[in-house]
Amino acid sequence: MVFIRSRSSLIICSILGLVAVSGFGDRVLAQKLLNVDPEEVTPAYPASPPPPRREPLPNQRRQIENIEETDFRVKALQPDYTGNLWVGYGRGLTRINPNTGEILARVSLPNRAIDAMVQDKVGRLWVGSYEGLKRVDPRSNEITAQNLFLPSKRVLSLQVDRRGYVWAGTDNGLALISPDEGLIMTTLKKLPGVSANAMTLDAQGHLWVGTLDGLVRVNTAKATVMQHIQELPGTTVQTLAIDSLGLIWAGTPNNLLVINPKTGAILRSVTRLRGKNVTSISFANDKSVWVGTDNGLMRLNPYTGAVLDQVAGLPSSRIISIAPDVGNKLWIGTSEGLAWLMPKMERAKPHLAFTRAVQ
Repeated sequence: MVFIRSRSSLIICSILGLVAVSGFGDRVLAQKLLNVDPEEVTPAYPASPPPPRREPLPNQRRQIENIEETDFRVKALQPDYTGNLWVGYGRGLTRINPNTGEILARVSLPNRAIDAMVQDKVGRLWVGSYEGLKRVDPRSNEITAQNLFLPSKRVLSLQVDRRGYVWAGTDNGLALISPDEGLIMTTLKKLPGVSANAMTLDAQGHLWVGTLDGLVRVNTAKATVMQHIQELPGTTVQTLAIDSLGLIWAGTPNNLLVINPKTGAILRSVTRLRGKNVTSISFANDKSVWVGTDNGLMRLNPYTGAVLDQVAGLPSSRIISIAPDVGNKLWIGTSEGLAWLMPKMERAKPHLAFTRAVQ
């Protein structure tokens, strides 16, 4: 009874903002001051108690604690000069034979979550992650250089310019890297739009950077901003590619845009992709364009925008990376693993070593 009376005192106390003293006849006080039925301030309990909670047994608890959520996102696909394909995903860096799908090598990296890859002019592989930039020798499969002193350790995109220098795009600007020494030559931290989400080179050899606030054209010789294209539909540029005519294709959260690099003018918004979240773009040898979204993959005629193919059978509908014409296949990186598609196949097939089916 003492416990119940004290609880009533606290209820009245909190409602009135007054100091209540236990033993004053709380139920009567509640009725007078609050003008409510005393039953309303009496604790009520359900008719039947809830089922008892079952704690996992000690061995089950250890199993639950040791479960690690595995990241199957394939964010980077890079063909090399030998014809092999490098796959960068949440579990590390792997080289495969694209003709057979056979795994040729696995590279041990300090941070296994890879965001970007590019091959330099002498065949070395540059790998960007949330922990900086690494250079991998494909002959030994070993890390031969690294740079952790970037504007930010989070590397989102990589591009090799005409001179062979490596541009690293981070979430806090750009860095120009000497490919032989692996040293930073210069940085561009005051990048409009801040985050270098994607990069490509135009016909003049200048760098185009997709940022949180449109497109930025950078003079690769001087590392200076030449042009900033703002107010694009969707604002954020997530992916970039250049077609055979030298036009820039830019994917945003709600559009696929074609831009004239000489004037910066938007030539067109591809009708079929309006309102769609465009996450990846890649041109095939036949000049058609593969476009990945967060809800599927399609192949378009770049001149008319007509849909030529839509791909079924993928591990996930969210497309992150695309590598066409590698081992006579289209390779597709999704949020749930890697898949491949050959001409005349009706459905894509998952590569079981990179999907949740095999861990």
